[in-house]
Amino acid sequence: MKPLKLFITILSFVLVFSCNEKVETPTIDYDTEQTNEIKEGVQPFAEVIFSQFTNVRDFTINTDETEAYFSLQSPARELSVIMRIKKVNDTWQDPEISNFSGRYTDLEPFLSPDNLKLFFASNRPVSKDSTNTKDMDIWYVERATTTDAWTEPKNIGAPINTEGDEFYPAVATNGNLYFTTIKKELESADDIFMSTWENGAYTEPTILGEGVNTKGAEYNAFIAPDESYIIFGGWRRADGLGSGDMYMSKNIDGKWTTAENLGERINSKYMEFCPFVNNEILYFTSRRSSVAQKENGFTREEFISEINKYDNGYSRIYKVDFSNLLND
Repeated sequence: MKPLKLFITILSFVLVFSCNEKVETPTIDYDTEQTNEIKEGVQPFAEVIFSQFTNVRDFTINTDETEAYFSLQSPARELSVIMRIKKVNDTWQDPEISNFSGRYTDLEPFLSPDNLKLFFASNRPVSKDSTNTKDMDIWYVERATTTDAWTEPKNIGAPINTEGDEFYPAVATNGNLYFTTIKKELESADDIFMSTWENGAYTEPTILGEGVNTKGAEYNAFIAPDESYIIFGGWRRADGLGSGDMYMSKNIDGKWTTAENLGERINSKYMEFCPFVNNEILYFTSRRSSVAQKENGFTREEFISEINKYDNGYSRIYKVDFSNLLND
């Protein structure tokens, strides 16, 4: 058995479950001719690697694009680990489970702009003496240099973590942390909050304004290193193209502008989420599908090829040049 196939087989017995993601199974209308859902400019990322998995998400990459992390989950999301891939001689190597992951429900990694901290969500026990999992908290690992190993995971603690679930951390250069949670007293779905980093500690989180949050669900935010803009997922908004679309709001004089849909060049009629921007390239997760009916039917080989194509409704990683939207 090849090493990668053996790895995938073993991985299927690891662990976890993703609580934050809004789940919808894409449906295909076979009564109409299907067209390619991948818009011009949107491309698969590391297609040979990611086409082997059914459920990947939460992509983050270092500034020189030689190291990346992502969540790898079982098809029904019972198991979830954070994977690491390295680029050697301009080629991405086979993914490996990160040294801090593999035992508990770990997902949503986010590299800090200096590449020395990696934040993530996990249900792991807070106490080292306990094996009891808890709600989802935000954790982080750190390293002195980019060539060092990550430390043992540390719980970010109060006032960010609470008795409820906290998800999808995103951090700016100044240390300010953006994340998703639900506050019952607000009578809304998932909202995006921010906690400032002051004097070596995080302040009480505050909810982002109406330009970002609504009574519906907002989640999976990416914050620009200088906090000039934020990209996030919006669930079934009135102007949405699919079940979940990506939106962008800009920070103008400390106020978040009304978020705009990134449009059909990037969003599809399926679900897009988990954005991350590096060097003006937008990486994101999508469940888009371009699986098409064939007028005269399929041979066995044609059918298998069609349903196994990269853009077939599985959760995949894509990338697109984002410079035009950033510079508008």
